[in-house]
Amino acid sequence: MNFVDLVRIHAKAGDGGRGLVSFRREKYVPKGGPDGGDGGRGGNVVAVADPHLNTLLHFRYKRHFTAGNGAPGGTNRRSGKSGRDVVLRVPPGTVIRDASSGEVLAELLRPNERVIVLHGGRGGRGNAAFATPTNRTPRTAENGQPGEEGWLELELKLLADVGLVGFPNVGKSTLIATISAAKPKIADYPFTTLVPNLGMVRLDDERSFVVADIPGLIEGASQGKGLGTDFLRHIERTRVLVFLLDPHLMPPLEAYAILERELSNHNPALSEKRRIVCISKADTLDDSQRQALAKLDFPRYGAPLLISSATRENIATLLEQMWAALDAERIETGDAPAPPASTLVEDENLT
Repeated sequence: MNFVDLVRIHAKAGDGGRGLVSFRREKYVPKGGPDGGDGGRGGNVVAVADPHLNTLLHFRYKRHFTAGNGAPGGTNRRSGKSGRDVVLRVPPGTVIRDASSGEVLAELLRPNERVIVLHGGRGGRGNAAFATPTNRTPRTAENGQPGEEGWLELELKLLADVGLVGFPNVGKSTLIATISAAKPKIADYPFTTLVPNLGMVRLDDERSFVVADIPGLIEGASQGKGLGTDFLRHIERTRVLVFLLDPHLMPPLEAYAILERELSNHNPALSEKRRIVCISKADTLDDSQRQALAKLDFPRYGAPLLISSATRENIATLLEQMWAALDAERIETGDAPAPPASTLVEDENLT
């Protein structure tokens, strides 16, 4: 399955039905008076967060959505039937914007959350509504109001508790495959991960959280290089960031500074997220390298944690640190602990 996280669609809410000009015509009711009913309301365009979806791919095949129009008013003061709503089913974490102005119309974070994106037009009044003591036979009725319409931009930002950040080929996919049942593509060349992967980590029966493997960043990603900002957006919704640094690629402090700069350039708020700094591929290091790396002092975070997905060295320690960081962040923000499995299907691989 392809992963699609940004689409443009056209949507139109239904028009309101017209009011009716009508007079009572019963045989034994002389001068019955006006009885034209009001038109029905046009259908709305409604967005719903569907927890069973994890991509916007289905909008690639259908881009135009139209709600039903309201029915005209009837005789005997009967109102017309309201138009049927059109429902846009999106994954939790989707932001909906007006494509022309950039205004955020809706942001759906919780499963089954519903938001009216475009409102249907109000139905027109029938001539019964215009009757007055001085105008007992009005021959006027209103047309229904047009429904709202326009081009919409749908952007998916993954909902994950922990985001794995690092350069290409530093071991993020291997780590998420080790700590969860996710099965990302793993190979010995850069950019093997072209789409985000999600994995559900279960520490015990009462503790679980979602980890996102974000495709590798490179210097200049915030300006669009490499995979650029296409996937930087997914880091925005995570609570905790885990930096994976490969000491064979470049000096860890230098790599960390580059990653920090790219995150800050993309969104300054990312610099405030809690972090865990890890040195990956510890099984390939000799004793002297281990001692040198253990003495590194990262700004605000101290010495890094040496881990190996191949031998599971310090993996249990890392998971406990992830949980502790999430717990501290929830206490600080006043959020209740997330329920197990969050909004995602267990160990969901978005590839």
